[in-house]
Amino acid sequence: MTDSLKPARVRFAPSPTGRTHLGSGRTALYNFLLARQTGGQFILRIEDTDQSRFVKGAEEELMAGLRWLGLEWDEGPDVGGNYGPYRQTERREIYAKYARQLVESGHAYYCFCAHTEEKDELDAGKRVRQQHRDICPTRAFFLAEADQKIASGTPHVIRFRMPREGSITVTDAIRGDITVENATLDDYILVKSDGLPVYHLAVVVDDHLMEITHAIRTSEWLPTFPLHGHLYNAFDWDQPIWVHPSIFLKPDGKGKMSKRDTEALRESGKPIFLSDFGKMGYLPEAVVNWAALIGWSYDDKSEIFSLDELIEKFSIEKLNPAPAALNYSKLDHFNGVYIRELDAVDLAARIKPFLEEAGFAVDDDEKLLKVATVLQVRLAKLTDAPAMGGFFFLDEVRPEPESLIGKKMTADQSLEMARRIEKLVESLPNFSEESANQPLRDLAAEMELKAGHVFGFLRSALTAQQVSPPVFETMEIIGREKVLERIRNSIGILEGLV
Repeated sequence: MTDSLKPARVRFAPSPTGRTHLGSGRTALYNFLLARQTGGQFILRIEDTDQSRFVKGAEEELMAGLRWLGLEWDEGPDVGGNYGPYRQTERREIYAKYARQLVESGHAYYCFCAHTEEKDELDAGKRVRQQHRDICPTRAFFLAEADQKIASGTPHVIRFRMPREGSITVTDAIRGDITVENATLDDYILVKSDGLPVYHLAVVVDDHLMEITHAIRTSEWLPTFPLHGHLYNAFDWDQPIWVHPSIFLKPDGKGKMSKRDTEALRESGKPIFLSDFGKMGYLPEAVVNWAALIGWSYDDKSEIFSLDELIEKFSIEKLNPAPAALNYSKLDHFNGVYIRELDAVDLAARIKPFLEEAGFAVDDDEKLLKVATVLQVRLAKLTDAPAMGGFFFLDEVRPEPESLIGKKMTADQSLEMARRIEKLVESLPNFSEESANQPLRDLAAEMELKAGHVFGFLRSALTAQQVSPPVFETMEIIGREKVLERIRNSIGILEGLV
C-alpha cells in the first residue's frame, strides 16, 4: 500500500508518434494501479504537439491497447472530464498564456537567433559545443524590443532563461534527491516557431492545471528533469511526486532496447508492441502480471497477481530503479497459468478467432467447448490452438503414410493391426478411457505388440499429428462415425503401401 491514502490524480500522457510500446503500457499500468488503489483518477492525455512525427491511427491503436489490458481511464479525449481539453494541440492558447507569463517574469525570452546576422557565429558556437545561452545575441533583448520584432512578423521561439550559477535539486520518489549544477544546463526551447509548446512546457502546465499529484513517467525523462524543476519554481507551483521507473533492457540483459532489437524480437515471435500481444496468443491478464513485475516486486516469492491483487498490493516504494531485462520465458509461464485458470466457455471464445483465422470452420459451439476443455492444460499460447486442435474441425485428415507404420513394424504388420483396431473400436460401447483403454491394450498384447503401437496408430489416423490430446478424449469429441471413417481412411493408405 502506498504511503499516502489521499486520492491520487495521475496521468498517462503518450505521444501519437508510432505504435504503443510495452514500456508505455507498463507506465500506464503503474499510473492506473495507483489511481485505483487510492480511489483517485486515471487520466489519459494525448501529447501531440510534435506534429512532424504524428502518425495517423496511433492514438486509436493506443486506446485499443490500453483497453485490451483492462486499463480504463476516468478522463480523456474520448470520455471527457472537467480538466480538458485532453489533447495538447487543443490547448495552444493555454500554453501561450503561461509562456508569456514566463517571459514577463524574466524566466524566459523570445529568441530570434535563426534569423539574425549572427547566425554564422551561432553555428560556429555549436561546432565548439558552446551553450546557446552563452552566444545568443537576443537573450539580452528588452521585452519591448522583442515585442516589436514579433509584431513585425519575425519568426521566433521562446527559450527558458537558465540561471548561469547555482544548482537545482529535484526529487524522484525511488531515486531520492538529484542535484544538478545550472552551468551544465542550457536555455531549452519551450515554444517552437509554429507556436506549439515542446513537451517540457506543456507537461508542466498540464500537470499543474489538471491537479496531478503523482507524475509516473519513463526514466528517459531524467536528463530534463531539472528543467521541469526550474519551470515549477519559475511559476511558483507545488510539484507533483515524481516517479521514474526503470528502463527495459534486451532479453539477454545486455543493453537498452533499440529499434533494431524491437524488430528482431517481433520477427522471432516475441511481441513488444501492445497490439501484438493479443495477436500472438497472449492473454491480457498474463501481460499485465508480467509487465507489473518488470521493475516492481511485492516480495521475493510472490509472482502471480490478478489486476485486482496488483491494485491492492502495488506501491511506489517497491519500484526498483535498476534497468530490467525482458524475460519472455516468464511471460510464457504466466500465460499458461492464466489459460488454465480460465473458465472453459471463456477459453473457447478466446481460441475461436485463432481457429477461424487458420481456416477452420468452427460452427459447432458444443464441440468447440469440448475442444477447449481438452486443450486447456496443453496450451502455452492461444495461437497454439489451431496446430494442436484444428483437426477436430476437419471433415477428414490425411496422415503421412510413414506415421501409420509402427516402430520396427512392416507395412503389412501395421495394416493387420489397423484392421484389428477397426473391428475393436467398432464394437466398443463408448470411447471413454474406462471402456476403451483395456481392450486396446489387450489387443496389443494379443498381437505381441506394445500398447504404444496401437495408440500411436490411432493418434496418427485420427489427428494426422505427432502430438495431440489424449486418444480417448479425441475419439469422444470426434464421434464414432468420424473415428471409424478416419481409421478406414488410414487402412486404405496402408493398403496402398503393401
